[in-house]
Amino acid sequence: MATRIYTDDFPEKVLNSDVPSVVDFYSDSCIACKKLAPTLCDIEEEYEGKLNVFKVNTGYDTKLVEEYGIQSNPTLILFKGGQAVGKQVGAKDFDELSDWIEELI
Repeated sequence: MATRIYTDDFPEKVLNSDVPSVVDFYSDSCIACKKLAPTLCDIEEEYEGKLNVFKVNTGYDTKLVEEYGIQSNPTLILFKGGQAVGKQVGAKDFDELSDWIEELI
C-alpha cells in the first residue's frame, strides 16, 4: 500500500529520491480515489525497487496542493530527478498507468 507522506517529508522522500516516484494526491471522501487505490498497490508491486508510490491527502497538505496545481482528486504526478515530469487526473486502470510510467521513467 502506498505510503502517506506530508509536506514536511515530501522533499526528502520525493524530490531528493534517486528513484522516480508517483504521488497520488487524494481525498478520503473521493470515490475515484478509492477505486484507484488497489491499482496503485499493483503498480507498487510491479515496479518494486524501480518506483516509489506515495499518497498526499489534499485536505491536509494544502501547500503541496497549491504548489503542484492540484484541482481534482485523484491526481497522480510522476517525479523524476526532483522534477514533476508527468500528470494524470482521474482513476486509471493498471495498463494505462503502466504505459504512462514506462513513457516517463
